[in-house]
Amino acid sequence: MPELLAQTVTPPSIIVDGVTKIFLKRNAHSFKEAFVGWVRKKKVRADEFLALDDVSFQVGEGEAVAVLGLNGSGKSTTLKLVSGVLEPDRGRVFTRGRVAGLIEVGAGFHPDLSGRENVYLNAAILGMQKSEIDERFDDIVAFSEIGEFIDQEVKHYSSGMFMRLAFAVAIHVELDVLLVDEVLSVGDAPFRAKCAEKIKELTAKGVTMLVVSHDMNMVRELCERGIVISRGKKTFDGPVEAAIEALTG
Repeated sequence: MPELLAQTVTPPSIIVDGVTKIFLKRNAHSFKEAFVGWVRKKKVRADEFLALDDVSFQVGEGEAVAVLGLNGSGKSTTLKLVSGVLEPDRGRVFTRGRVAGLIEVGAGFHPDLSGRENVYLNAAILGMQKSEIDERFDDIVAFSEIGEFIDQEVKHYSSGMFMRLAFAVAIHVELDVLLVDEVLSVGDAPFRAKCAEKIKELTAKGVTMLVVSHDMNMVRELCERGIVISRGKKTFDGPVEAAIEALTG
């Protein structure tokens, strides 16, 4: 019987295992000084900034988890490691399935391409075939609510328009993991509400979500679990209301 149960357990969608990430704050007085130091085999003076310190957690399939913390705590670094934008200095990060990340507004958009061209570019990066994009293009544009601007170069878009289009592309991909970092704070209240409803739909279908937000109302609405990070260390992992209390209390 135990063996049967073990076979039916779904593996986690995200594993962060003992992850440490270190950034260097470079203190060279000038490029010339740094170059001379390199030529003479001298190390450029640098202070290490420990962004994450031996952080571990797992996120199950279909689970919606918030990563909470004050500015500079390591929240966004965590999402970038899960997305593959960054690599850990120590530890391991695993994801299962197709991952879509809304980590920075406009990330992955080419400013000289139109909204239409960027939809095809971003969707292709996320693994969609052209036939799939053709089939879903009208739905993507309709969700983004930027119809008349879809053929305008995106360098003329506002941050809200960037977010709408990026989010619309991501949610129309057949994805397994969605990473969201504060971008839903951009835009008006009705659109944010529509995004929240769409995220609920996705999690109900088994999509795993990891979200960073300072909007505690949104966190309460979307997530059942919260992980608190303070100065690079995980300090709490449990029910979202208790996580918010641990952060704000």
